[in-house]
Amino acid sequence: MTDCIFCKIIAGEIPSKQVYSDDHAFAFLDVDPFKQGHTLVVPREHVSDALAAPDVLASIAPAVSATGRLLRDRLGASGMNILSNVGEDAGQSVFHLHVHLVPRYSDDPGMGSLLRKVPGASLDEVHARLTA
Repeated sequence: MTDCIFCKIIAGEIPSKQVYSDDHAFAFLDVDPFKQGHTLVVPREHVSDALAAPDVLASIAPAVSATGRLLRDRLGASGMNILSNVGEDAGQSVFHLHVHLVPRYSDDPGMGSLLRKVPGASLDEVHARLTA
């Protein structure tokens, strides 16, 4: 899709802070993170959302798992929210399947604080910790 921002990120037309990549998926830091290390895992294939093509969703599961472990291990997260919004009413704003990995920390636990942004390290600092 020529107008999809995530397709452009995967193609390298838009810079990103990549933290993981394989044949099926590409993972990069969210530019407007809710928590330190908030990462998006997207399939290389353009699919509108998590319900549009179950085989594509399944194909990125190993990347979701590997990226989640990377975030936990390198950033010291004690928990992780893993979610995907389907449709505008659910909060989807980019219509390319993506899974949010939101590392969670003991000083800001629980679902109630999930969407409260906490100031933290810069994207460059977080990226350096994940790719070192």
